[in-house]
Amino acid sequence: QVQLVESGGGLVQAGGSLRLSCEASGIFRRINDMAWYRQAPGKQRELVAVITSSGTTNYADSVKLRFTISRDNAKNTVYLQMNSLKAEDTAVYYCNAILTDTRWHSSSSWGQGTQVTVSS
Repeated sequence: QVQLVESGGGLVQAGGSLRLSCEASGIFRRINDMAWYRQAPGKQRELVAVITSSGTTNYADSVKLRFTISRDNAKNTVYLQMNSLKAEDTAVYYCNAILTDTRWHSSSSWGQGTQVTVSS
């Protein structure tokens, strides 16, 4: 059983910053891509940022130059540094990881989500 536990959400004023963390635990061979998604009320879940195991990153256009995704492979943790936050960044943020299990099968795991609210 693999668990992803997110932390770091909260309420912040527009222009402020927050840092989200997501730690993976359980039994697996390796973590491949890690990513952050978000879902605002009444909207579909969307990809915010992704980072490969080698550190290559990709971002949604709406967050480029404001958000930074990073990971610590020794801690099985992915981070999302969010700067210059806007009201439209308000959403539940979900961590996602693509893992290789002990049988060399690939699977996708999700965290429970953490609320980010940006007041204007």
